[in-house]
Amino acid sequence: MPSVCLRAVLTAFAGLLLAFPPVFKAAEAAVEYFPIPAVSTSKNDGSEAGLIVPFLISTPEGELKYLVAPLLIRNSIVGVKGAINVFAYGARGQSIKFIASAAEEIERRLTLRYTDPAFGQGRFSLGFEGGFVKNATSRFYGLGQDSEEEDQTNYTDREIRAHWYLGVRLDDVTQFGVAQRYRDTAVLRGATSLPFTLEAFPGVDGGDGARILGNRAFFLYDTRDNLVSPTDGMTVTAYAEANWNFDNESQSPYYRYAFDIKKLFPSQSKRAILVARANLQTTFGDGVPFYERSSLGGQDNLRGYGEDRFIDKQLLGFSFEQRLHILRAHIFNVSADFEFAPFVDIGRVFNTFRDLQLFDSFEVTPGVGFRGLVRPNVVGRVDVGVSREGTAVFAGLDYPF
Repeated sequence: MPSVCLRAVLTAFAGLLLAFPPVFKAAEAAVEYFPIPAVSTSKNDGSEAGLIVPFLISTPEGELKYLVAPLLIRNSIVGVKGAINVFAYGARGQSIKFIASAAEEIERRLTLRYTDPAFGQGRFSLGFEGGFVKNATSRFYGLGQDSEEEDQTNYTDREIRAHWYLGVRLDDVTQFGVAQRYRDTAVLRGATSLPFTLEAFPGVDGGDGARILGNRAFFLYDTRDNLVSPTDGMTVTAYAEANWNFDNESQSPYYRYAFDIKKLFPSQSKRAILVARANLQTTFGDGVPFYERSSLGGQDNLRGYGEDRFIDKQLLGFSFEQRLHILRAHIFNVSADFEFAPFVDIGRVFNTFRDLQLFDSFEVTPGVGFRGLVRPNVVGRVDVGVSREGTAVFAGLDYPF
């Protein structure tokens, strides 16, 4: 959720907030903590104001090992919200992420994620994630690129999720793998004054909920010099996935395919890095729930729109971002880099490939991003995008692509 991510972003930007000095310092433990005001706004999630107290726990050599960030904020839609964010980083790139949050109205979140990119002495990659979420500010505008802003509706997305993957390395940059996911979803009444999605769109697929099991085969080619904060290289990702919705009477599967390519073009000094991305997603089958289809809008694509602004079976998107290094500072025993990143996102959704017309009806959202990095493990960001429906602000704990 953007509200949780924003606190970690502000932690990364702590060097710009020297008016908030550390109130505790234990040199032998390399522990620092300091209060930071937390303020955000989002098209879907409303406005927030409160306080976060991030703890940075590092080795004597300055390597960040843990980031712990309790917070308390007030949200304009769901009321007072408390959360705890815990991130742990291992020597071989392993990471553990734990997030727990609860609000006065409806919203709950519990997430645990573990990743190990060098499992089995580097021969495999392994990861798993599980969690529960109730997001009371989800939006649905109808299907297709022509959906209108005035048709906006709200619902609570209640989900139980589990996911695991295992990749087998063919060499240092190439791997094949398998993955499996389970998703139990219910569409409940939301927390805003907007019309309820199931009343405005009573026949939409997935409105009665879904219990989905997906089996995936994937290919990954990755030459980046770092998984979290790369400065050079490229990635090519492709997958094919078969899905069964056990709440669909026909029990017939539907299929999803995706191809994603990202390339970094650094300057000689690596103080300026142009990043380009192209993404194609396709879905084939009947009765596909609307929240299982391809979507545009949010913190990873078309950043001038709210999450899931455009939804349909297929998606084609492009993004270009110029990351410019502007400052390096040593902050509380940790070295931090700061970046300015103008960007433009381009994309559209469509039902069938017959509907796709190149250079026609694509949405374009320019914007600027601000980044704080504690290399090699932490990237905090704030992105401000502009669209024909206004401005959107997103925060996250990694690069958008």
